[in-house]
Amino acid sequence: MTQPWDYIAKIVSLGDSGCGKSSLTIRLCEGRFSPHHDVTIGVEFGSRIVPVGPPASLDLHINNPKAASSPSPTSPTKKNQEQPQKHMKLSLWDTAGQETYKSITRSYFRGASGALLVFDITRKNTFLSATSWLHDLRQIAEEGIVVVLVGNKSDLAAASTVSGQNGDNQRQVTKEEAEEWCRQNGVMQYVETSAKSGEGVERAFLEVAERIYQNIEAGKYDLNDRRSGVKGPTAGGGNQARINLGMNDAARGRKGQQGWGGCC
Repeated sequence: MTQPWDYIAKIVSLGDSGCGKSSLTIRLCEGRFSPHHDVTIGVEFGSRIVPVGPPASLDLHINNPKAASSPSPTSPTKKNQEQPQKHMKLSLWDTAGQETYKSITRSYFRGASGALLVFDITRKNTFLSATSWLHDLRQIAEEGIVVVLVGNKSDLAAASTVSGQNGDNQRQVTKEEAEEWCRQNGVMQYVETSAKSGEGVERAFLEVAERIYQNIEAGKYDLNDRRSGVKGPTAGGGNQARINLGMNDAARGRKGQQGWGGCC
């Protein structure tokens, strides 16, 4: 039986504790929101298969919004839409944000091809910590890792009331601040999400997946290298392709999990 994916990529989520990293992963994988989630100890794991490349990327206006908004019968966009859709299995490693577990969670940065750097838009200090998290990631992960900055809990940044008061708006970090931080730190994208409502969650993961796919197309990964964070369909024997977890083996990595595995 042919596997339902063309590539598998290791993605890590990182950021301060309480930003909703686990909730984002659960929302993506299981389509639900848990208002009461235990603090992550070490890492948790999930997986999801997503479309990458055209035609899906064009329909979603990811990386090529101009081509997607004005296709013509003779344009490359039309040709791309006739190609078979590629799929990528995201191997998601949700790391703990507490300082106590940093020595453990840093190990999982190794071999990652993409990362979601998450902060809470209602807590400015979690945004200020992003610089330190990014530094740790780049010190340990492979050069050129794809990073997307994620501002979570957008549901708490409600629009102003009719009277002009912002009583329900708990936002402490503006989109402009976050986008400027991305420019200054070489992070290619900022996405706001709500794990509670689901808004922007899939988009955040797709932004990472699509850029990894573009790197694959550009030949930037060795898909047969066990140390690589991206694998092709034949690496390790078809569906048994394994991603380097940053530890000695997968069994050791599972000791830090909370008991929920690949859901998709």
